Amino acid sequence: MAELVALALEGGPNFVRALRLVWEQGDAAFPLDLRLPHAEATRVMSIMAPGAVIESDGSRRSLEGGRPIAPGDALVIATSGTMGQPKGVVHTHEAIAASAAATSKALGVDPSQDRWLACLPLSHVGGLSVVTRALLTETPLDVHPRFDPAATMAAAAAGTTLVSLVTRALVQIDPGQFRKVILGGAAPPSDRPTNAIATYGMTETGSGVVYDGWPLDGVDVRADASGEIQLRCPMLLRCYRDGTNPTTVDGWFRTGDLGLVRESGQIEIFGRQDEVIKTGGEMVWPARIEPLLRQLPGIEDAAVVGLPHNEWGHELAALLVQEDPSSTKPRLKEIQETVRAELPVWYVPRLIQFVPQLPKTSLGKVRRHQLLTLIET
Repeated sequence: MAELVALALEGGPNFVRALRLVWEQGDAAFPLDLRLPHAEATRVMSIMAPGAVIESDGSRRSLEGGRPIAPGDALVIATSGTMGQPKGVVHTHEAIAASAAATSKALGVDPSQDRWLACLPLSHVGGLSVVTRALLTETPLDVHPRFDPAATMAAAAAGTTLVSLVTRALVQIDPGQFRKVILGGAAPPSDRPTNAIATYGMTETGSGVVYDGWPLDGVDVRADASGEIQLRCPMLLRCYRDGTNPTTVDGWFRTGDLGLVRESGQIEIFGRQDEVIKTGGEMVWPARIEPLLRQLPGIEDAAVVGLPHNEWGHELAALLVQEDPSSTKPRLKEIQETVRAELPVWYVPRLIQFVPQLPKTSLGKVRRHQLLTLIET
C-alpha cells in the first residue's frame, strides 16, 4: 500500500533524488522542516503521520502509526501555522502538474534558456513548488540548503534566471540579476523592482495562483457578500491530512482573506478575515497600516494589534522594531500623523510599543496570535 514518506533532508541534490524516488515508488512525500525543535518536529510528524522517513544518509526507515495515502497523492505540505496549529495539505500529481504549467506559462519559462533557483525552505510551498515545477517542466534547477545572499548572487552569475524569494531576502541581493523574481510570504514592498512579481496564494493552492493581482490561467476568483475571496482551480488541494475537505460541493475554496474582484478581473486583497480588528464599529486591516509604519525613519519592522476596549471594542496598538534601538524613537503623534495622512481616522494607532523583534514564521509572516504577549500591561 502506498504511504507518506517524510523527507528529513536539507535542500540540495539529495532532496531532489529522494523526491523522485518516492514518486517512482508510488508514494507521496512530506518535507519535514529540519529547523524545528525536537518537540515541535515530533508534534508535526504526529499530525502528518508518515509511514516512513528518508534521513540524511539516504536510508528509508519505517515508522509506526503511519496513515496511508490515496492513489494519485503526491505531496503533503504543512501550513505555516501563523495562527497556531499547522495542517497537512494533500496535493495530487494532477494538481502540482496544473500549478507547474500555469506558473511557467505566466512567467514565459523556456527550459532551454531558463534555470530555477530554490533557496527557500522546502518544507513550505514557496520553496517546494520551485522544485516540483522545475522537475515537471524539465527546466534546469539548483537547490540550495538555505537562502544565502552571496550564494544566490553566485547562482545568478552562473546563469540562473528565475528565483522565488520572500520580501526580507529581496533587499539583501541585486534582484536585477535575475529575469524574474517571484515574491511570496509577507507583503511585498511598494517599491519592488519591475522584474519582481507579487504572488497571492497559499499552501492549499500549491503556490501563487494570482500574479500582480491577476489570476493565472484556469483560476476562477469570486468574492462573496462579506468580501471573502474564494478560489476554484485545478491546483487546489485534495483534502487535509485528517481527511477533511475545505472546498464546497462545486469546488470553491474559501481563503479566509477579504478583498474585492474588480470588473476587469484584477484582485485586491485587504487582509485575513481573522485578522480584522473592529474598533468603534469600523473594520481595520493591519496590512494597510503596517507598510506605512515600516516607512518611518529608523523603523525596521512593524505590526498592529487590537487591544480590548470597553467603549470601542478594540483600540489599535502599533508594535515597532527599530533599526538601531539606541536611536531616538519616533513619537506617537508623529506616527499618528503619518497614518492619518493616508488612511481613515479609525486606522490611527492609539498606542505604540517598541519591541526587539516580532514573532515570525520562517517565511517572514507575522505570528499574529503571539503579538498580544508582547504588550506591556
